[in-house]
Amino acid sequence: MKSVKCPTCKRNVEWSDNSTYRPFCSDRCRLIDLGAWFSEDHAIPGEPLPEEDSERPDARDEP
Repeated sequence: MKSVKCPTCKRNVEWSDNSTYRPFCSDRCRLIDLGAWFSEDHAIPGEPLPEEDSERPDARDEP
């Protein structure tokens, strides 16, 4: 059976239907990774977003 390393703790994880949290070894490691995305410790590189114009009216205020 193929195994992979857990992205969070680097333990071996069996890559099968029996591994509920694959590629993570546990729900804890999955949540740690999710938290890193939310806190922007993980990010996908790209072009920066343009600054919003403070003079621009909010779309909700338009008729």
